Amino acid sequence: MFNFLKKLFSRQEAENKPVGVKTAPLDAAELEAVSAPAAPMKPLQLVVGTGQSIGLQRDHNEDTLYAVSAILADGANETQFGLFMVADGMGGYEYGEVASSVAARAMTQYILSKIYLPHINPEGDAPQESLQEVIETAILRAQQLVRTRAPGGGTTLTAAVLIGDQVTVAHVGDSRAYFVHPGERMELLTHDHSLVHRLVELGQITEEEALIHPNRNVLYRAIGQPEPFKPDIQTFQMPHPGYLLICSDGLWGTVKDADMAKIIAGSGTPSEACQKLVDAANETGGPDNISAVLVEYL
Repeated sequence: MFNFLKKLFSRQEAENKPVGVKTAPLDAAELEAVSAPAAPMKPLQLVVGTGQSIGLQRDHNEDTLYAVSAILADGANETQFGLFMVADGMGGYEYGEVASSVAARAMTQYILSKIYLPHINPEGDAPQESLQEVIETAILRAQQLVRTRAPGGGTTLTAAVLIGDQVTVAHVGDSRAYFVHPGERMELLTHDHSLVHRLVELGQITEEEALIHPNRNVLYRAIGQPEPFKPDIQTFQMPHPGYLLICSDGLWGTVKDADMAKIIAGSGTPSEACQKLVDAANETGGPDNISAVLVEYL
C-alpha cells in the first residue's frame, strides 16, 4: 500500500520542574533511563470521533457524515489512510437528506475504489490520475447523482483524504474543515461558498453580522446546483500533535471557534470532544442539524 499510495500521492514535550521540590541525584543507570527518548508509537495511529444531532428546532436530519481509517504496516513500511466527510443537505424535507446521503455515498464509493481498495489486489496498479483528479471526479459523480436522485435538492460537501500525514481537503458549500493546533489555535482550511461570506470579504458586513444575517444560508456553490462548478481542493500537512475537524454550520455557526478549540483541548478523546461540541451547539438553542468529525494523528 505504501508504494501504491506513494505513486498516487507525491507528496516535544517541554520539560517542567516543580518549584520548591527537592530531588535526590540519580545514579548512572537511572540517568540513562530517563534521558532516553520515549519510543514513538508504532504504527502511528489515527484516532477518530464523530458526533451528530438533529438539533432542537428541526424535525428531521439532513446532515450526513462519514469516517473511515485504516493502517497498513508490513514491517518495512507503514501507511495511514483516512476518509472523512460531512454533507449538509438542503431543499426540503425529502430532498435535502437524500442529497447529502447520495453525495457522501458516491464520494466514498469512488475514492475507496480508486485509492484504497486496489492495494488489496497484489497485481493492482495505481490509477493514472493524480489524487486531486480522483477527488474532483468523485465530486462530479456526486453532482450527477444528486441531480438525478434529488432534483431540486442540494448539499454541501467537505471531505478529507488523509494519506500518511498529508491531508487533501475537497470542499463545496459552507460546511468547514479546521486544523486545531496546540495552544487552542484554530486554522480554517475551507472557504465558505455563501453570499454572506462574500459580503464579509467585501467589507460590507462583519463576521458577527454574518452569523445572524437573514441570508446566511444562501449558497452560490453547492452540489446539485444546475450550474457547473469546480470544487476547492487543497493539500496540507496534518498537524501532530493536533486535530482535523470537519463540521456542518449547525456547529460552527453557533459555537465560536475559540470555544470549540477549548472543548477539544479539554476532552480526553475525539469521541468525547465531538459529543461535547454537539452539546455546546444545542445549548445555544440548536437551531440546525449538527455534525462533527474529529481526527487526531498520534
